[in-house]
Amino acid sequence: MAEPERSTLGDSAHENRAARRRGEAVNSADSAPLDDSVYEGLAGFRGAMRRFLSFSEATLTAAGITSQQYQAMLVIRVHPARAIMIRDLAKEMLLQPNGAVQLVDRLAGAGLVERRQSPTDRRSVLVAMTGEGSHLLERLAADHLREMLRQEPLLAESLRRLRNLGR
Repeated sequence: MAEPERSTLGDSAHENRAARRRGEAVNSADSAPLDDSVYEGLAGFRGAMRRFLSFSEATLTAAGITSQQYQAMLVIRVHPARAIMIRDLAKEMLLQPNGAVQLVDRLAGAGLVERRQSPTDRRSVLVAMTGEGSHLLERLAADHLREMLRQEPLLAESLRRLRNLGR
């Protein structure tokens, strides 16, 4: 069996940088301390994300839905034929199937989605948006897009700063 290839970079800081570029985990105990600009980039990025999430929570609460319900509506909207099986919704949203059933029950109770029989498998049920759900999602998505674009300068600068540090 061939011996594993050894790095010729020399010190662990170079090895860690190369590993990060490859998307591999690095041993932080062996790496050099992070530069202040890393913390500035992370703080800026997280700050912009927190502002966006705060906006999102307030907007969704005012609309009478939760962030999980909004995410489910987005998942349904982008799925082929704009309908999805509950097991696939659960998978997309990292939920247990029974949690997805409860989520769909709440959305259906609010008149935002409906269950339909699958045209290809009579045993399967699809979840699709209602007209009311589609209109609400359209409005909320437009509001979220505007806010994301408002946060774009800070997000872009933070990501640029972090990208430059990773090189």
